[in-house]
Amino acid sequence: MMKTLMVAGVLAFGSFLGCGAVQNAVDCNGICNRYKTCFDSNYDVGKCESNCRDNANSNKNYMSNVDACNSCIDDKSCASATFACGPSCAAVVP
Repeated sequence: MMKTLMVAGVLAFGSFLGCGAVQNAVDCNGICNRYKTCFDSNYDVGKCESNCRDNANSNKNYMSNVDACNSCIDDKSCASATFACGPSCAAVVP
């Protein structure tokens, strides 16, 4: 429920931020939450999302990494994503 509200809020303010910023926020949310779910239940998702968004909004190379990572982990289990998506996600999360 919380994730749905957060995504809805991000989309509602999308007109102020621009499409790239909204997409970055959604992608970063998914990546950071996935890391917490798969690897570290105590992971600071808020800090991860903030760093991810800031970097993606200011650096096109980082934004490409975020897009690649999010696309890669989308339909994979935690174990599968670890092996298949490690290279594209390593720059986004530890």
